[in-house]
Amino acid sequence: MSEFHEAVAARLRDAYSTGVIDPLRQALAPTDAAGAYAVQAINTRFWQAQGRRIVGRKVGLTAQAVQQQLGVDQPDFGVLFDDMALADQGRLDPTRVIQPKAEAEIAIILAAGIDNAEASASDVAAAVGEVAPAIEIVDSRIANWQITFADTVADNGSSAFFVLGESRKPLAGLDLYSCGMVMEVNGKVASLGAGAACLGHPLEAAAWLARTLSAIGEPLQAGDVVLTGALGPMVALKPGDTVAAHIGGLGSASFTYGDN
Repeated sequence: MSEFHEAVAARLRDAYSTGVIDPLRQALAPTDAAGAYAVQAINTRFWQAQGRRIVGRKVGLTAQAVQQQLGVDQPDFGVLFDDMALADQGRLDPTRVIQPKAEAEIAIILAAGIDNAEASASDVAAAVGEVAPAIEIVDSRIANWQITFADTVADNGSSAFFVLGESRKPLAGLDLYSCGMVMEVNGKVASLGAGAACLGHPLEAAAWLARTLSAIGEPLQAGDVVLTGALGPMVALKPGDTVAAHIGGLGSASFTYGDN
């Protein structure tokens, strides 16, 4: 890792406490995946040294329309730390985020690790212990969400927090392809989607992640939570909002942003 990447990583870390920064275009070319993941890795190691514990990964950019918008043909990933988990029906303090948005997802919790650079959806299925409805609260340290692929990757996949529904089910018998999703904000429908919106199938998104992490020597571990990607459009949050995601066959997850 270069001093250059270290400096970019420090700018992003500082933004958590000092506020948004300009897009990284002067530092990272929009599609510089190697440089962006190098920055992400620097901050991951920094936060681990501060005592944060990795509990899983998130897959992002699983919608083809979003990939096209950012000029790439692949998803991305970020790291989930233990302190990013919110309790189902819990509350998110607005001072802990900058410009948050919520998206409904399917989460898988692995019963076995996956170290296979050619992992398939079937390999992932064999490793799944439980499946849960989830909400990811994404955030960006880049001003006005003016992100490129490199911006979001360097910024840990624009991650912030996540909620896992209390309902956990085995994979057998679930239809993760055609299951419907409804996300409500304050009791009104705000986003609609389906399992197939997530890279064709949530297990395909997880298989992409498994292959990618295995290839770089950081394979998925037993117990890891994997957020497989958005099932529908994300929704910007304002203080007082209560968000609930309902996923067919899986159940619901919810949280309140600030006091309500």
